[in-house]
Amino acid sequence: MEGRSVADVEGPWVEPDFNSSLIERCRKNWSIPVGKLSNYALATFLRQKFALDIVIPEGQRRLQANFVDDTELYDDELANAVQEALKARANTSFERTREG
Repeated sequence: MEGRSVADVEGPWVEPDFNSSLIERCRKNWSIPVGKLSNYALATFLRQKFALDIVIPEGQRRLQANFVDDTELYDDELANAVQEALKARANTSFERTREG
């Protein structure tokens, strides 16, 4: 279980100039160890591409363990978020390779 939080990777929370339910959810969970986040919060960080180095492995670990906490908005939300994050990370790596 991952003991670091998104704050440990991304830095302290910086308050934006506006508010939304997404911002509230991120703010509430920013400093919570990734291993203790709900699947819904973990999927949120995956979709927003925060701290991918720690949230992708945690998401994969939960999927392999068939961990269900009944917080996801729909079936396979976490699985979809992990797949999207993996694609985004691969595309970013590819772009860096092409530019480098």
